[in-house]
Amino acid sequence: MKKRYLLSLLSFSITCACQAQADVSPDPIGPSQSDFGGVGLLQVPSARMAQDGEFSVNYRYNDQYLFYSSSMQLFPWLEATIRYTDVKTREYSANSSFSGSQTYKDKAFDLKLRLWEESYWLPQVSIGSRDLGGTGLFDSEYLVASKAWGPFDFTLGFGWGYLGNSGTVKNPFCSAGNKYCHRTNVGGTAGSLSTSEMFKGPTAFFGGIEYQTPWQPLRLKVEFEGNDYKDDFAGKLRQSSKVNVGAIYRLADWADVNVSYERGNTLMAGFTLRTNFNDLQQSQFDNAKPSYHPQPQGRFLDPTVAADQLNQLKYNAGLDAPNMQVDGSTLSVTGEQSKYRDTQLGVDRANVIMANHLPTGIDTLRVTQTRNNMPQVTTQTNVASLQRQLTGYPLGHEETLQQQRVEPVKPGRVEQGFHIRDERLDYNLSPVLNQSVGGPESFYLYQIGVMANASFWMTDHLLLDGSLFGNLSNNYDKFSYDGAPNDSTLPRVRTHIREYVENNVYVSNLQINYMHELGNGFYGQLYGGYLETMFGGAGGEVLYRPLDASWAVGIDANYVRQRDWNNMMKFADYTAKVGNITGYWQPWFMDNVLVKASAGQYLAGDKGVTLDVSRRFDSGVIVGAYATKTNVSAQEYGEGDFTKGFYISVPLDVFSVSPVRGRAQINWTPLTRDGGQMLNRKYQLYDMTSDRDASYR
Repeated sequence: MKKRYLLSLLSFSITCACQAQADVSPDPIGPSQSDFGGVGLLQVPSARMAQDGEFSVNYRYNDQYLFYSSSMQLFPWLEATIRYTDVKTREYSANSSFSGSQTYKDKAFDLKLRLWEESYWLPQVSIGSRDLGGTGLFDSEYLVASKAWGPFDFTLGFGWGYLGNSGTVKNPFCSAGNKYCHRTNVGGTAGSLSTSEMFKGPTAFFGGIEYQTPWQPLRLKVEFEGNDYKDDFAGKLRQSSKVNVGAIYRLADWADVNVSYERGNTLMAGFTLRTNFNDLQQSQFDNAKPSYHPQPQGRFLDPTVAADQLNQLKYNAGLDAPNMQVDGSTLSVTGEQSKYRDTQLGVDRANVIMANHLPTGIDTLRVTQTRNNMPQVTTQTNVASLQRQLTGYPLGHEETLQQQRVEPVKPGRVEQGFHIRDERLDYNLSPVLNQSVGGPESFYLYQIGVMANASFWMTDHLLLDGSLFGNLSNNYDKFSYDGAPNDSTLPRVRTHIREYVENNVYVSNLQINYMHELGNGFYGQLYGGYLETMFGGAGGEVLYRPLDASWAVGIDANYVRQRDWNNMMKFADYTAKVGNITGYWQPWFMDNVLVKASAGQYLAGDKGVTLDVSRRFDSGVIVGAYATKTNVSAQEYGEGDFTKGFYISVPLDVFSVSPVRGRAQINWTPLTRDGGQMLNRKYQLYDMTSDRDASYR
């Protein structure tokens, strides 16, 4: 009776929706997310990919599971999904003093790779893996094809593991060895990466159809799945039918709601929220670009005119503490770009401001950008060529602006110049959210606070910097990990986090930095003090970054001591020597991708390599993932086997009403453990020299 009622309700809703012809639109609304996250039908994936740069957050609910997932279209051909599954029928641990009444939470990571795109005759084909490592509750691999025909999109796939549990087809790899005929369903370790069971065990075909109704917001789905649910982690689930049906309704470009009837007896419902990191808009409110109205000066700069130019350079072109000088036939401006991520915008504005009031005999303009009083790059422009561009080229006589980026030209003693004095003291307040998701003690651990930051330039190269943190609220008292020997044998360099956050007010960092541009592409810094919340000490870094090159290399060395969580101004007994050599590379075959590889020694004394790969999207949003593997075994490391995580760095000008150059970063780390932990240095030379990269945004 219940089954008939639900099917009737679903059919009635679909019929009514299809008759709403007022909103008919021939344009399809694109692929949709599956129950597990990632583009697909309901329980099964399809070969389709979302639009490049699409980021979605998904929620699905039924009687046994809650699926929370986030899917990212990293490239047109690569989809990545992070998923948390709440198994409602199981407790997290038999030890209630450890995890309380929390239900079981499973972390998973999925990848899907497009092998080729759809053509007139051939379907789109993708290969993928679900639950890539860890406990493997839903681990599976698949090869799937999708082909569109009018409003219908047909999918046919072949699955191993969870997607093929019914075993209706013999595993083709069994002929290569008996080991491929069997699969351990659940046997991995939380947080670990395991590929030993891939393409093993039972296999089955799956498929389905997605139909775009005449009413554009509504799509219908029907699928045939290869799972039989006999060995499900939530318990043996009754499957009355292998056919699942569902509907998805697009509320807006950024939101879908969906309902489905699965296994012939289970109602699933949920929603998807999405955005696209290529389409996020920068601030629309900005000072108008200065117009070109030339009013030449005499041989010497007029103080009144120069004062007006300096104000325009600061507030219109975004150059803090501008210094304008005349040296022979060259008019130069030096300053730190604080307004535009695309620094060329600031250079263009500065050139117009200078060109409007040129002294006699000037044939070259130079704009030198600095960061933390370290010269980065000089943009040199031919005055005659600029004037022709600003006045407009005659039809058929267009030309390329004679402009080039060169090694920074340092301002020296010149015959005349004016400047706006730099503000040596800077201070601000900022909100802070520290968080950890999916831990055994609590699904969500958080700390909310406010950070008071202040910095003072004692000299042009010596910076005194400090931050005072005020703890407003946190639930890290639930973090009960105590570094027991059966969990890990490493020194506890990060897992004392509960003890640190119990302090209501503490000095987060207090350090002195000496920074200098060393010439010929070399930059260096020395630093000492309380370097981060958990460690203090001293160290240094040297970076070699050729101008406009796709690579750089740096080295850092540090001697640090653990801070005492009982008195944050004191130190504990533990000391460590920490250092890395790091290579930075932007591959020529992948636009806006940065690969960072570091090798060295970490806080727990372990030695290894960290690989960090990130992509920058058109809006400036950066999405990255990292993993660290050291010389300690999985048993010595403890749960998780090795350190890994993901992050999203968002430029603040997608939120602010006017251009600003700052960023906010959101980090996601599956487990906080002690192996592979780097020193969290506040100042990194590669980040501080980004203006030397012509493609930086």
